[in-house]
Amino acid sequence: MSFSTFPTFSTSAAHPLSGYGWDEEWAESFSLHTTVGLLPGRVVRVDRGLCSVVVADGDAVRVLRADMADVSTPDPMRYVCTGDWVAVDEIPGGRPAVRALMPRRTALVRSTNSKRSEAQVLATNVDQIAICVSLASEVDLGRIERFLALVASSGEGEALLGGTGRAAAEPLVVLTKADLVSDAEHIRADVEGIAPGVTVLVVSAETGEGMDVLRACTPGSTALIGQSGAGKSTLTNMLAEAEVMTVQQTRSVDEKGRHTTTAREMVPMAHGGVLIDTPGLREVGLFGGEGLAQAFSEVGELAAECRFHNCGHHTEPGCAVQAALEDGTLSQRRWESYLKLQRENAWIASRTDARLAAERLKKWKSITLSYRNSGLPIKR
Repeated sequence: MSFSTFPTFSTSAAHPLSGYGWDEEWAESFSLHTTVGLLPGRVVRVDRGLCSVVVADGDAVRVLRADMADVSTPDPMRYVCTGDWVAVDEIPGGRPAVRALMPRRTALVRSTNSKRSEAQVLATNVDQIAICVSLASEVDLGRIERFLALVASSGEGEALLGGTGRAAAEPLVVLTKADLVSDAEHIRADVEGIAPGVTVLVVSAETGEGMDVLRACTPGSTALIGQSGAGKSTLTNMLAEAEVMTVQQTRSVDEKGRHTTTAREMVPMAHGGVLIDTPGLREVGLFGGEGLAQAFSEVGELAAECRFHNCGHHTEPGCAVQAALEDGTLSQRRWESYLKLQRENAWIASRTDARLAAERLKKWKSITLSYRNSGLPIKR
């Protein structure tokens, strides 16, 4: 997508960035930056060392390419991310620079597939997160559960940078390519069974089925996530009513997608609000948080009914979980999915604690060495 032709909102609102999510609360938190002449802006794309930031330009908006050196950090939770609100210094005759990163309201974070238990922030400050699932191949309910747990954790954690995290982003499951199957409604029912309280839509970009409902369900800021080939870029073009994303066909041999989107990009939607299209995710690792408990809320409710408060849900008498498994109230597949994600969360927690402990030790050794070299007494 070319940012020289970045589409803009036509808005009669008081602030030209209101269509990008700017509101009175953001204005209040930004007030100190305003007093020193910095501009508020929202990151629409991040590249190596630079980011594209949309800022106000009179009654309209424009996009700046800004340097991120001032806010660079080794902490992946604090990397500038698409969706962030930042304070920009527009230097006369020079390249604009990001001077500060604003605390976040929501942050979608996954664990990387590295052995260092590091996090990757996928999108920030979004109101909805649409989990896109293609109906052209067999639907993996366990993967959807994993995505739902990820979304449910978006209102908490270090990645909010001290933000209030008033609530997690609202999850939405979008079953795409409905024109390629005849049993879309049956699949929708299966998905609704593992996503209580979550809106599940069946859509087709080819026929337009469900698109009006999808538009109605995506006010404000929305992120699209899912595997390659789920149709995220096609949906982005439909919602933007413009060819803003390149689209490739899935492989006919296995219906696997090709990576069309290579960077997270924000585009305005024709019906208002903005959309963040993300690259396809092969791995969806959880990064702790309370999202698992929320995505599997019925397991917690059952556990609360067990005779013993420390029930391990194995062979203990009066175990409500085992009773639910026996009578079919809780499916064996869902229970095993929960246990798998629970083990994963526990592993991440242990690795994260070990990593933080190592980082604290490294920092203390550095401070100690510095004091020794200076000849000053070491304070403990």
